Amino acid sequence: MTPRTPPPRPTRPARRPAARRPAARRPAARHPVARPGAMTGRLRRGSPAFRLRVGFVFILMILSLFAARLVQLQGVDPGQYAQMAAAEGKISVVLPAERGDIVDRNGEPLADSIDGLMIVADPSLTKKRAPELASFLARRLHLDYLTVLERLRVPDSKFQYVARQVPAARARDVVDAARAKKFVGLYTREDPVRVYPAGPVAANVVGFLGDPKKDGSASPAAGLEIAFNKFLSGHDGEARYQVGASGSQIPLGDNTVDPARNGKRLTLTIDRDLQWYCQQVLAEAVRNAKGDSGTVIVGDSRTGEVLCLADYPTYDASRPDLSSKDRYGTPSLSNPYEPGSVEKTLTMAALIDAGKVTSRTRFEVPGVLSDRQDRPIHDYFEHPTLRMTLAGILAKSSNIGTVIAADKFDRGQLRSYLTDFGLGSRTGVGLGGETPGILPSGSDWTSQAGDRIAFGQSLSVNALQMWGAVNTIANGGERIDPSIVKGVASLDDGTKVGTGVAQRRRVVSQDAARQTSEMMERVLDPKAGVAPQAAVPGYRVAGKTGTAQRAVDGVYDGSLSVSFAGFAPADDPRFTAYVVVHNPRNGGGGGSVGGPAFSKIMGYALRRYAVPPTNTPPSRLPTTW
Repeated sequence: MTPRTPPPRPTRPARRPAARRPAARRPAARHPVARPGAMTGRLRRGSPAFRLRVGFVFILMILSLFAARLVQLQGVDPGQYAQMAAAEGKISVVLPAERGDIVDRNGEPLADSIDGLMIVADPSLTKKRAPELASFLARRLHLDYLTVLERLRVPDSKFQYVARQVPAARARDVVDAARAKKFVGLYTREDPVRVYPAGPVAANVVGFLGDPKKDGSASPAAGLEIAFNKFLSGHDGEARYQVGASGSQIPLGDNTVDPARNGKRLTLTIDRDLQWYCQQVLAEAVRNAKGDSGTVIVGDSRTGEVLCLADYPTYDASRPDLSSKDRYGTPSLSNPYEPGSVEKTLTMAALIDAGKVTSRTRFEVPGVLSDRQDRPIHDYFEHPTLRMTLAGILAKSSNIGTVIAADKFDRGQLRSYLTDFGLGSRTGVGLGGETPGILPSGSDWTSQAGDRIAFGQSLSVNALQMWGAVNTIANGGERIDPSIVKGVASLDDGTKVGTGVAQRRRVVSQDAARQTSEMMERVLDPKAGVAPQAAVPGYRVAGKTGTAQRAVDGVYDGSLSVSFAGFAPADDPRFTAYVVVHNPRNGGGGGSVGGPAFSKIMGYALRRYAVPPTNTPPSRLPTTW
């Protein structure tokens, strides 16, 4: 048998060599296939790479702007831009100082400061409705429309005053009403309000504040408010702070405060209650006499402190707008007039001090003195030749007798005495507008002028000046400057006034003052004198009447000024008082017009200060021989 050969194995076809694939073509499962255009650098919008590049370019642009601005600020003009940055968003606000009170000698207020508010506006918010808001504010606060409108529209400002020193309740009501009408940009801040609780009492002395100035500061309009403005007003402070876009303060911003320094209190020698009483009596006296005006002054004889300085007519310091401006002054200091026969007390005291006469010196007084140079001299009453003592001449207020006695003066002697009494010089109490009066000198002091000056004509005084002269006799011959300020206070010009700096000087001897006082007591004697109506029951009173022609524009117009000056108790003077009424039309004189008013006022002052009677007999000096 032949061996079976195994069948041949099937043969596989020969494997072709695999073609090499490009490296970029790899299975998608392992590497993403690049999109068309990848090799050329083109990107499709929305692709991450495109967004990345655009964002990068935008950032570069922003950084370039910041870099350019930084170069401008730091390199071009850094000072200017720093200043602008500091000013932007800053507000400067005045912190009002509280004005010092004006009080009387007992601490009773005559001028006071109470809580008030200022109304301010943010023009950046108010300018859109400025006309409507200005009309509203002008009507509610009695302001000038155009002024308010201008302030509501101030460009580049966030703070403007609208109204100052508004009572708190009223200011809040106005602002609330404005907000109810959808007005924006109005606010309130503290701002003390000046009030005058005594109203017309001492208004002629105290004065008042007028409408605030444009910057909102106080505007004194009269009296002590003007004279002592710096002393009273103190110094306003200032707050400076940064605000945000809403106008509110930035707590951590650049904020600085300069505190306000309040004004000082001004204490007067005036007694408010006595001043009130004097004003009532004076008003009654002027009206009863059908006069034009008048003055009353009461003061402490020993210290020169003025307790009352009253003028009529006057005004209410809390409502000065209700009175005419001609009432705002202090006529007792600013209006000169001839003193009349009150001046005879000075002539007599000077004669006695000079050793020329005594209170008992005898004179023959004719009915007319016709041997004078320019015109005959008469008395107010007709009489034959009278035998009168110096005391009688004063008691009867004889012009003729006074001129005959004054003939004994050496040349220039009377004028020297009158100067020492304070005539021809301002008292310097601190009120503005004071007149020095007129006391002729040199060639103006002719023999004719000397005659008339001896009995109170051809010279002029102010009322306080004359009070100080008469008070010299009450004070034992020593003149003391009148004062209306307690202690020491500085006027706006730096002058210091007050009781602390008041000067004293001897004018006549104590004996001359005593003799003159005893002669003045005889003026009130019902038989010997001319002014019994000036007596004060229970007290010894020394006084003198005055009647003088009034000169208007340098010409005597036929009207008169009548007065009465005196002190009590006569032997130990406590108070000196002076009453003047101008142009009485009832035919009265110093005794009948000024005397009764003096009696009421002096009696009230003595009772108020519990001054006991001296219980000594009154003067009985002989008036005739």
